[in-house]
Amino acid sequence: MALTVLGLSFFGFLALGVPVAFAIGLSALCAILVEGLPVAVVFQQMMSGMNVFSFLAIPFFVFSGELMLHGGIADKIVAAARSMVGHIRGGLGMSNVVACTLFGGVAGSPVADVSAMGAVMIPMMKREGYHADYAVNVTTHASLVGAVMPTSHNIVIYALAAGGKASIGALILAGLLPALLLTVCNLAAAYGVAVKRGYPALPFPGWPVVWQTVAAAIPGLFVLVIILAGILSGVFTATEAASFAVTYSILLTFFLYRTMTWAKFMKAAAKAAKTTGVVLLLIGVSTMFQYLMGLYEVADMTGKVMAGISTEPWVVFLLINVILFVLGTFMDMASTILICTPIFLPIAMTFGMDPVQFGMLMLINCALGLNTPPVGTTQFIGCAIGGVSVGEVMRSIWPFYGALIAALMLVTYVPAFSMWLPGLVSR
Repeated sequence: MALTVLGLSFFGFLALGVPVAFAIGLSALCAILVEGLPVAVVFQQMMSGMNVFSFLAIPFFVFSGELMLHGGIADKIVAAARSMVGHIRGGLGMSNVVACTLFGGVAGSPVADVSAMGAVMIPMMKREGYHADYAVNVTTHASLVGAVMPTSHNIVIYALAAGGKASIGALILAGLLPALLLTVCNLAAAYGVAVKRGYPALPFPGWPVVWQTVAAAIPGLFVLVIILAGILSGVFTATEAASFAVTYSILLTFFLYRTMTWAKFMKAAAKAAKTTGVVLLLIGVSTMFQYLMGLYEVADMTGKVMAGISTEPWVVFLLINVILFVLGTFMDMASTILICTPIFLPIAMTFGMDPVQFGMLMLINCALGLNTPPVGTTQFIGCAIGGVSVGEVMRSIWPFYGALIAALMLVTYVPAFSMWLPGLVSR
């Protein structure tokens, strides 16, 4: 009875337009009241969920990304990307993909990525004669790569939702090849549509300009090297790496680039505090939700249902992908990770998938949800910047969406994309 109340009230609140965090918390409260448990359980579970030292990495990664966003790093990355690939057909589209991927690496957030790159690239592409729907689709899909980059705070969330089955260091390494694969797929889609529509190529600026723009962007990208080298060498933990990234971002934007002002710094701090508050609230209420799902053995029941459908691993993995995709269309990325990981990770492991590989599957799938209505945060931001309707963008989304789904399938069914680098380093 209580499990039925939990499920119906959760989806009922979502249907009424209640924010996801409150829908999770209120549905868990309804189930606790029906079960007759003391209400104090709510607060105990919330506090235990948020009171984890490793979660300190989340505000640091978020703050570092906001500092990069407001510190003018985007302009230098755009200039480097244009000089490197702008001479290919659909040059601005190709530049957009490369710039979004690079900035996603330092910001670690698809939403921050599309906000920064979209504000620069979408108006620029429209001025050069590119259609608005193409500019928005290129930007929003390329920005999703940030979800699996080393600075992504969602990697930390997944590691903790997985209950210690996958280390943050292994997940950071595992995300590099999928990020490259997603970028290649985005480039292919952008090029294919550019050729079909007859978009022009930019003139090659010459190698001196290429080296100059790349050199200007390297200090901003160096944060990736710091994080990877520090964690892999054992010099510092993921939390310490995140705090070092903040220090480096402050020094870089204030003293080297000199693009940061006090007003921009306060704006970045305020945005980081707001984002951190939302994420920690989701973590708290999701911990309560996970407690109830464990109490009612939801993972075991789900596993039995899937085993009843098929015992073939490829079918089970496909079903998991479909369910995560559907949930991602109306749930926030962090909440999907926190709620679905305890349910589907044991099932995936039963059928032979490593927790690290499942983490990449989860992150890419949830990122796709950011670009799918009715939630579609990155898509809404891109459409607002481009001055185009979501409906118009959806009509031409399929080459880009198909490219990322192809990448998701490769990550799902070819373990080497996720496991090769962590295995290589652990030898």
